[in-house]
Amino acid sequence: MKTIKRNILLNPGPSTTTDTVKYAQVVPDICPREKEFGGLMRGLREDLVRIVHGDPEAYTAVLFCGSGTLNIDVCLNSLLPEGKKVLVVNNGAYSARAVEICEYYGLPHIDLRFAADERPDLEKVEQVLKENPDIALVHTTHNETGTGILNPVREIGALAHRYGAVFTVDTTSTYAMRPIHIREDNIDFCMASAQKGLMAMTGLSFVVGNRRLLEASKDYPKRSYYCNLYLQYDYFERTGEMHFTPPVQTIYAALQALKEYWAEGEEAKWERHTRVFEAIHAGLAELGFRDIIKREWQAGLVVSVLYPDDPNWDFEKVHDYCYERGFTIYPGKISQMDTFRLCALGAIDEPDIRDFFAVFREALEENQIAVPVVYQKEER
Repeated sequence: MKTIKRNILLNPGPSTTTDTVKYAQVVPDICPREKEFGGLMRGLREDLVRIVHGDPEAYTAVLFCGSGTLNIDVCLNSLLPEGKKVLVVNNGAYSARAVEICEYYGLPHIDLRFAADERPDLEKVEQVLKENPDIALVHTTHNETGTGILNPVREIGALAHRYGAVFTVDTTSTYAMRPIHIREDNIDFCMASAQKGLMAMTGLSFVVGNRRLLEASKDYPKRSYYCNLYLQYDYFERTGEMHFTPPVQTIYAALQALKEYWAEGEEAKWERHTRVFEAIHAGLAELGFRDIIKREWQAGLVVSVLYPDDPNWDFEKVHDYCYERGFTIYPGKISQMDTFRLCALGAIDEPDIRDFFAVFREALEENQIAVPVVYQKEER
């Protein structure tokens, strides 16, 4: 097997992959309607439930062709009963995206906003639920990937259930990274894409959720054809196939990535990502950079870094210097704050981060940016 040039992606997905995952896509052509391929998808669906410790009798996985945003669309438009309302607990760009989806479908909703650098106030969440008994679906993001803040999903889910609502969680950047126990975490439906924590390829997304609640949605308003959760689930259950053409090669890559996930083990994998995360913090601290989220609130996956107050700072120039040497950094996603992000995602480990910071320091020096970097305002 030929070795492929290895890039270290510190962006929040797609992630750095192994060569074995890349080459898993090089397979004989097959019609995805063959029983052989249906059997592969059945095993894939079962494994996706296992990753979040779900009982296969009570939970199921439904596959879709698309990016992570597709999952938010699917859950919101499919799981809201007639005459009911969505509550979006919103403290970042990806929860804000759920609000936009509600707006585009014309779904009745409440946008409960909190600051992007703050965790949701549970008392306010409960107050809104208490004052709006027509809320049937509560949605939030586990790790707000724009900032790296970890939301208290177990507590929000408990409140949602106390007031009779279904709880959907965008776990796109935590699934197969941070350990998730779907039932204990009070999650009814979680979601992700193969190119994130699974360290596979783009194009395959999935929703893992409560089978009973999914089947109840059969009688809810049909707001989308392609993105209807029950329609896709029912087709899988009856035929073993995806209703529409699946991303065949991407599924082969995901199957290989799952083999590697089980071989590494959930606990060891999370320990590795944590090592990477700590190494990122150590490297930033050595250069004088500041992150914007309280350390105890960070999910352990994304570090949002404040631009230094240096007239020579130019993110594009620093990015390009690192990119040309095999390292990718990523711009921030917080309005009114200039930030960039470094992420502990993918098939990387602590030595890769040390190598990155050697190049990153060079990029700063090459562009005559002061090291350690300078901030005019005192750290709060």
